[in-house]
Order: sequence, then structure tokens, then C-alpha cells
Amino acid sequence: MARSRRQRPGAWAPLLLLLLAGPVACAASPADDGAGAGGRGPRGRARGDSGSDEAVPRHDSSYGTFAGEFYDLRYLSEEGYPFPTAPPVDPFAKIKVDDCGKTKGCFRYGKPGCNAETCDYFLSYRMIGADVEFELSADTDGWVAVGFSSDKKMGGDDVMACVHDDNGRVRVQHFYNVGQWAKEIQRNPARDEEGVFENNRVTCRFKRPVNVPRDETIVDLHLSWYYLFAWGPAIQAQESYLE
Repeated sequence: MARSRRQRPGAWAPLLLLLLAGPVACAASPADDGAGAGGRGPRGRARGDSGSDEAVPRHDSSYGTFAGEFYDLRYLSEEGYPFPTAPPVDPFAKIKVDDCGKTKGCFRYGKPGCNAETCDYFLSYRMIGADVEFELSADTDGWVAVGFSSDKKMGGDDVMACVHDDNGRVRVQHFYNVGQWAKEIQRNPARDEEGVFENNRVTCRFKRPVNVPRDETIVDLHLSWYYLFAWGPAIQAQESYLE
């Protein structure tokens, strides 16, 4: 039976989705500006970009090419808002962009020379033992996410999102794209989670295992995937689900 209910602020809005047309790698890349030998990944402008003052997508690694698309991604959750209040955490350590291309791979979308505090969207990833540590930041009051896809289309994708909740905390959640919808999955592979909302930015850091037991909604990061980059504001929305 279909049922609907009013969801509190915090639902996902239509978003800008960026796809990196190349395999995801969990090892650090040596391809950032200022890095040593190792080459540089391709850089290009977003559609309609006619000058250096506009947003320029940058992938600080040597993997693949870049493409931009717009999608309408709606939020579908079994739980809804608000989330429980997260326990207090230590002050959030700033993301170090100087390590990009040296000890970690990075992707930046924004004006040339932007960093984790000024880019429209920022992602870094690095291996720590049997885990991959991700750092995400975006100019938004709502949420920032990274997904892993076997193709360049929405649907069947493993998504990790950092969501600014009604209590003012940033929480790391796990989603699975069902067509054009992102459905929250209760099994969350993230650990050592931390996040902060400051200066109208959602920023977070978490780890997840490279290898996981066979699970349709959680991918093995040692395999090749397409990155999905996404962020959006918190809005009021109507939620529908089946039971």
C-alpha cells in the first residue's frame, strides 16, 4: 500500500551530478599540480565556461576524462528526519590540499586555485591500511556525496553522503540509487566518521573498507568504478514509500 508523509527540511534537492569517466582508484595519485613525476590527469571546463573566473572541474589524478551532466535525484528514505543527535566530537581537522597528488588523490570543482574551503565541491581519498579514507566538502547547507557506479548512468549505485541534519550535526549515511532515487540503506560501511557545518559548508571525513562481504549495495573499492560527485541544499519535500 502506498503511503506518503511530510518530510522535514533536509531532503535532497535537484543536484549537479558530475561523472568522472574513468576508473576509481584507491591509491594516491602523483598527478596534482606541483607534484613530482607521474603525469597529470586531463583537465577541462564545464559546459558554457568561457573564462578563468568560472568553475573549472579538476581531477588531481591521472585517471580518465571528465564529463558533466545534470540529473534530478530525489531522496527516498525508510526512516525520514530528524536524525538522532550525534555525540560530541573533537574539533574537525582541516583538509590538507597540499597532500593532493602526493599521499592522496583529489577532485576539485570550482574556480582555479580553490581548496577544500572554497571549491564548490571537493573530494579526497587515500589508503589507510585496509580502509579508504574519504574527505568531502561542498558549498551547501544540505548534503555532499560521492557515489560509485559501474557505468555513467544513475541507478544501481553505492552512495556515501554527509548530511547536515535538523540538529545542526553532519552525519555520514549510506544510500543506494534506485533509478533516479537515492534510498537510504541501514547497513552503513562508514567508520571513524566526523563532520562539521561551518561558513555554509558541509565537510566530513570517514573511512570504509576496501573489501566487503558480497553485498549488492556496498561495492568493493579495489575494483574499477566511476565516481559520482553530487551536492545539494536542504529543502522540504514530500516522501513516498511502499510497505
